[in-house]
Amino acid sequence: MLVNDIMNMNVRTLSPDSRIRDAAIQMCFNKISGMPVVNENNNVVGILSEKDILRAMYPGVHEYMQNENTGFEEMESQYKDVINLFAKDLMTTRIYMVNPDQPVLKAASIMFLHKIRRIPVAVDDKLVGIISIGDVHKAIFAQSLEQNLQSSRHTEEIFRQDKIAAQR
Repeated sequence: MLVNDIMNMNVRTLSPDSRIRDAAIQMCFNKISGMPVVNENNNVVGILSEKDILRAMYPGVHEYMQNENTGFEEMESQYKDVINLFAKDLMTTRIYMVNPDQPVLKAASIMFLHKIRRIPVAVDDKLVGIISIGDVHKAIFAQSLEQNLQSSRHTEEIFRQDKIAAQR
């Protein structure tokens, strides 16, 4: 199975100058956890995830440990500051991509190795689609079900033929 077989070509994207507020709205209303950031030529220049946004909102563990008196309510108020930033301010710029002709398990391996949940599909750095770890799981599960179904049908056919042969 190839990436092309399971990739989603209807990809919601951001530009580097998209506001985090707009990205968060798209993610929330479309139930997606991250989006590719593309330039005017549709080249992938980054990925913005919910995790990137949340990481910017809240202090790291070391910061929290230094000032344990910081209240969570106070940290939540910082969200207002984050939503006025731009995608280019928070996006991850270390991008792993696959091309449509690569095996799905190669894409899955990259996602597992780098602990990412989605990977852009690109041809010559131009975005053509995206796949998520969920897409891979569904595709492999569906393929396994189909193989089991075919195997069951084959077994049933053998039993049917044996029964017919035994009746002769």
